[in-house]
Amino acid sequence: MAEAISDAALVTVLRPFVRAARPVLDGLRELDPFGLRSRVAPEADADRGLGEKVLDLLASVEVPGTAAWAAMGVDERSRWWVRRVGRFATLLAAVPGIGGALANRLPVSKVIGVAGQGLVLVAIAGEHGVRDEDALVGLLGAVLFRRGLAVTAPDQAADAVAEEEAAALTGGLTEPDTRPTLQRIGGAVWRLGRALLAAEDELDRRPHGNVLTEGLGMLPVVGAVGKYLGEWSGLKKAAREAEKRLSPAAQARGGTR
Repeated sequence: MAEAISDAALVTVLRPFVRAARPVLDGLRELDPFGLRSRVAPEADADRGLGEKVLDLLASVEVPGTAAWAAMGVDERSRWWVRRVGRFATLLAAVPGIGGALANRLPVSKVIGVAGQGLVLVAIAGEHGVRDEDALVGLLGAVLFRRGLAVTAPDQAADAVAEEEAAALTGGLTEPDTRPTLQRIGGAVWRLGRALLAAEDELDRRPHGNVLTEGLGMLPVVGAVGKYLGEWSGLKKAAREAEKRLSPAAQARGGTR
């Protein structure tokens, strides 16, 4: 049996993931084909054209930057992120070639599933006002790996390495004037999942589906469906655990670690 990854090595893996997760989440947030964020729904006016009324209707859709989003509570926003990441991951899994040639030799459901869980954890933490990098590393360690990590700020050399690795994971999403597209965000999600496979022997500790989805995943033909249903179930479990750890009472006890 392979030796478990050390806490220090796990922190080294998780730190660039956390840094790269932010621009990836920004990309998912900014996929706004209707330009809703630049619209402010005015008062109803019978003289306005149909186009204006349609745009007002779209402004009521619950996406970041709209009035509807501003009216949502933290729990509602967290659930939005679970749906957003979960649906994107399902789409990503269905797009051939998004992960390149290496995808043929890696467990696709695991790569996308663990990346999705990590992204959801960072997103939900942000909605709870938790953006400190060390706290986020501790949260991922606790939920994905069942580790109570003692996270300290990196020295200058380690910080530079983490920054370089994070830039490689995002694949240019942080470059000025770079428009987030399915291909760019999908490639970044794939690289994020691959990065966490550095601790693959520990990933069985993360939230999974139930006995039904795991059993379905072992069957021929429908096995892929079972695997993705299991990953969706695991995503929701990870979100619920994060919510518990990020509650005010848990944070007072150091619950993000």
